[in-house]
Amino acid sequence: MRTRLLCPTLLLLAAIWLSTGSTMAAEPCPPCPAFDRLDKQVRDGSLSKAEAERRFAGLIAELDAGSGGGAATPWIVPLHGYTLAGAGADAARGYVAAGYDYFAGNRHGGHPSYDLFIADRNRDSLDDLSGAPVTVVAMTGGIVVAAETSWAADSPLRGGNYLWIYDPVEHLLFYYAHNRDLLVGVGDRVEPGTPIATVGRSGFNAAKQRSPTHLHLTVLKIASGHPSPLNILPQLRKARTLPSPYAAQASLLTDTARAEKHPFRTETK
Repeated sequence: MRTRLLCPTLLLLAAIWLSTGSTMAAEPCPPCPAFDRLDKQVRDGSLSKAEAERRFAGLIAELDAGSGGGAATPWIVPLHGYTLAGAGADAARGYVAAGYDYFAGNRHGGHPSYDLFIADRNRDSLDDLSGAPVTVVAMTGGIVVAAETSWAADSPLRGGNYLWIYDPVEHLLFYYAHNRDLLVGVGDRVEPGTPIATVGRSGFNAAKQRSPTHLHLTVLKIASGHPSPLNILPQLRKARTLPSPYAAQASLLTDTARAEKHPFRTETK
């Protein structure tokens, strides 16, 4: 796992992690490396759709079998210290499920996603008020099944540095994209509120100056081994915000968002 943060920031993130009470079990996950390989093959178009669907269903079945069950937990807003107050219709405006197919990889259409923006006027991936990175936290419990850490500025990869986390209790696959740094790796188990990344500007479109700094969030519902987009606006509106590590953290409806009139702004990912 790649680390580019300075020591003081790493100490801050460690403190945040401890404050959430979140832990990660060290239990092995045999299907996880295989899922990570499959995801990259699908993303890069190096596998037929039929074969990809067959492998995907098999790996999901293995993940479910090894999950040990459990109960669903309340969701957490994925940006630490940020709220979703005032999102309203703007949050749903950019959600477009039509045309999306996970198995189309980096060439998929649609935008079954929410772009959650931070206060970052100068596009340096740091919060304007705190001067520090904004931590991305897991929305629910689950296990990291795929990760990309090596995005470079000349890459056509749209998601940049991303994570796929599978929640076997709710049968949901969470995609957290455009991250700066990843704080977890394939096989790690997370709980709601576990720090998993820092918000960044990685990705073909997200890296461009015209794009405000944001987390790109997609959730897929798995039914009979097949992934389909899930509109999570109801869950987002009920999700709990973790207290900010700073006294005056902005909400998602920041002055920056008001000025740009896009607290949730859509781009093709």
